[in-house]
Amino acid sequence: MDDKINTKDYADAASAGIGAKADAEFQPENIENSTREVVEERVTLTEADLTISLSQNVRIRHKTDRAILTILIWVYFLQILDKTVLGYSAIFGLREDTGLTGNQYSLLGSIAPIAQLAWQPFSSILIVKVPHRILMPFLVLGWGIAQSLTPLCMNFTTLLVNRFFLGLFEAGCLPLFSVITAQWYRRSEQPVRIAAWYGTNGLATIAGAALCYGLGHINSPILKAWQIIFLVTGLITVATVPVIWFRLSNNPQTARFLTPTERLQCIERLRANQSGSSTNNKISWHQVAELFLDVKTYLWVVMALANNLGAQVTNTFGPLILSGLGFDKYKTTLLNMPFGAIQYMIILAVAYAAVKVRYKSLTLVTILVPILIGLVLLYILPRTSDGKNTGPLLVGYYFLAFIFGCNTMIVSWILANTAGTTKRSAMMSLYNAASSAGNIIGPLLFDAADAPEYHPGLRSTLGVYAMLVAVVVLQAGNLVLANRAQAKRRVANGKPAVIVDHSMEREYVDMHEDGVDGLGQLAFADLTDKENDEFIYVY
Repeated sequence: MDDKINTKDYADAASAGIGAKADAEFQPENIENSTREVVEERVTLTEADLTISLSQNVRIRHKTDRAILTILIWVYFLQILDKTVLGYSAIFGLREDTGLTGNQYSLLGSIAPIAQLAWQPFSSILIVKVPHRILMPFLVLGWGIAQSLTPLCMNFTTLLVNRFFLGLFEAGCLPLFSVITAQWYRRSEQPVRIAAWYGTNGLATIAGAALCYGLGHINSPILKAWQIIFLVTGLITVATVPVIWFRLSNNPQTARFLTPTERLQCIERLRANQSGSSTNNKISWHQVAELFLDVKTYLWVVMALANNLGAQVTNTFGPLILSGLGFDKYKTTLLNMPFGAIQYMIILAVAYAAVKVRYKSLTLVTILVPILIGLVLLYILPRTSDGKNTGPLLVGYYFLAFIFGCNTMIVSWILANTAGTTKRSAMMSLYNAASSAGNIIGPLLFDAADAPEYHPGLRSTLGVYAMLVAVVVLQAGNLVLANRAQAKRRVANGKPAVIVDHSMEREYVDMHEDGVDGLGQLAFADLTDKENDEFIYVY
């Protein structure tokens, strides 16, 4: 057997009468060279090879979950864990042992997002240019080493430099994971998969609380409790690097866990996404230009900025807010575990609701309501010495867990409405840049002088989330208008004004079964959502 399927194999398949399944993307003049050269052995393509039954669709999806999703879940869990332990370390003596004063602790919470913000343009380029199987282990190794070296930092300056490099290597994580999810899954499958790895925010909070509670009891003559916490979490991260290298595949075209025929079927089942596909590792600068001329880009950015301002508040100041309710450091740590559990359940529930309801804007507005309620409770209820309001204050704090459900929805909403390899990568880097900006601003709103109520910071955060509701409604209206413009373009191009978006169906449906000739031929041409008149926006 030969090592690859060459151009002639695809041309012969088309001339043999495969029909609609062997359409434009399989023709030599239209398909990416790398796409048609990646199958590792010669196969004879038949109609059956490119026809996907429901059981075959499920089998390929399950294989992808086992090979790709498990890696995303574990690595994202480690990233959140490594960031979260900063908050726990603060109650185990980090500030006192390193002589932090004033807003220095707040700056430590902000420096990693500053590094991420500065590095985002490079992240978007690396995601396109560097194979994912190489990029992800490199990033994980970098932040794992930075985490492991934290115990050597005994003053503000060294801690600041250390956290900067931690943020630098973590900068590409969220956009890379988002691009990988869009690359392997149908649009209807993406919210649940995003929730699966992003939901580890909650699991990392639980694990971090339990881990810090246990490690905090270690009496070592050499290392302080906070030093042990950083060292253990850093070494776990470094040990993960070889596992990523051996398990991860770069793309469906080269998936080592699929057979040659399954690779073709994996690509075919993603046709209805209409989101483009490219493996040539080249930057399409016209897609970058389109991104910055697209109104919805700036609305996504505002959403990311606003919501992650609140998310950083819970990450960095959550344990301090709890300790301000009168609990000791051990109870404070344990009380953050229910918060993590609520996060996880909310993220999964939100993803399920997004699939069932299909209207992402409606789901997003709904979960913003409890966040507003939680912020109001934390703002208006006094902290009394008799602990009278402790219960309601805890409820208000736990309501902030819905913030992480918002992030899941925003990411899945962006991916569902952005096509083109470069445009999608650049958009997710912009999202992460906006998130980083929110993470920078968030801790700075909370001054130690305002403890334990933190009224100024809570008031500002409340105003931001009220604004976020209006932005979500505005984006929904913008996408409705965009769909109308797409319908007019289709009519002008001789296509039906209304076409069915099978990518949002819960079960796989072959889009060629609609009986409309010519649809789906642009699916893998690496066109943007604005260039492909068959792209349907999800609002």
